[in-house]
Amino acid sequence: MEPVCYIVGACPPGPMAFVQDCPSLIIAADQGLRHLEKTGVVPDLIVGDFDSLGQVPSGENVIQHPVEKDDTDMMLAVKTGLGRGCRTFVLYGGIGGRLDHTYANLQTLAYLSDHGARGYLLGDGFVATAWKDGALDFPAGLAGPVSVFCPGEKAEGVTIEGLYYPLQNAVLTSGFPLGVSNQFTGVSARVSVRKGTLLAMWQEAPASLLERL
Repeated sequence: MEPVCYIVGACPPGPMAFVQDCPSLIIAADQGLRHLEKTGVVPDLIVGDFDSLGQVPSGENVIQHPVEKDDTDMMLAVKTGLGRGCRTFVLYGGIGGRLDHTYANLQTLAYLSDHGARGYLLGDGFVATAWKDGALDFPAGLAGPVSVFCPGEKAEGVTIEGLYYPLQNAVLTSGFPLGVSNQFTGVSARVSVRKGTLLAMWQEAPASLLERL
């Protein structure tokens, strides 16, 4: 069984959950170490340039990078997890604070989908994920809004089933938010794309999502 990679970033993560009965890799991305320390969870790895943490942690599990770099600390942690064989990622502490970093973390979800992995960004009661050339299934019983966006130039063959506003074989583009503010209806639902990448956001507690991973 492939391990689930949990990454905790610098923003307040809100409620966090970790699946106990399957392999996992827990990574603190820079200041995310402080959030893990408050919960008593010891990370397997600590990754970053440590400018926001204010000091370089000690230990053999520390991977330090220079401050002047192309990757965010979250992206560094994601690449570390990919390099260790992880294909499912749960990202905490990546929503809120600086808007540019939140947007960068949404781009990180698309990066994971481009590399054969699936990432879930959790925070503020919401979950976001991205996937490429495939489908995202929702179980029955979810409630609240769900939005679907195209983070790339266009996504072709987009079909939405089981939500309040269905869609059949449509084209979504990055320049018009056609998929915003749909609604769960209590039944199972599916959002699929034939060619391209989609980004979905919906309301769900971390523990509920982790039950399906």
